[in-house]
Amino acid sequence: MRCPFCAHDDSQVKDSRPTEDNTSIRRRRQCESCGARFTTFERVQLREIVVIKSGGKREPFERSKIEQSVALACRKRSIEQERIDQLVSGIQRQVETIGEAEIASARIGEMVMDGLRQLDSVAYIRFASVYRDFGEARDFEEFASAIQEAGVRDAASDS
Repeated sequence: MRCPFCAHDDSQVKDSRPTEDNTSIRRRRQCESCGARFTTFERVQLREIVVIKSGGKREPFERSKIEQSVALACRKRSIEQERIDQLVSGIQRQVETIGEAEIASARIGEMVMDGLRQLDSVAYIRFASVYRDFGEARDFEEFASAIQEAGVRDAASDS
């Protein structure tokens, strides 16, 4: 593993342990050249999955893109990082277990929307505003009203 500080190619693993949700291995490493310590995470990748963008362009699936989008939607919200990581891991598992080599980006977007709807309504609206390309304040109002109505219906059906 290349050192992020001095770019030396060799590092030594000092400690390995599973993450709390058991979806990856956390490794503490030390560079053999400069002595700096850093952490890496190792995850299982079942197969290469290709994402088909709305314009037809194809690119490899990248977990980091989902992490960035979800983190941005959840920014300045009181949501524990562990819950965000669990959401991203769950979406990644869904994508990998679908059994298809290709998946539409819109389908991944809907998975993120579903997860954020359950996690935090403000993060859900933030993500939706970008994902659904809100252009005016009215778009936010209509979307928030739809969420509020759905919440009222869900609460009524629970009783």
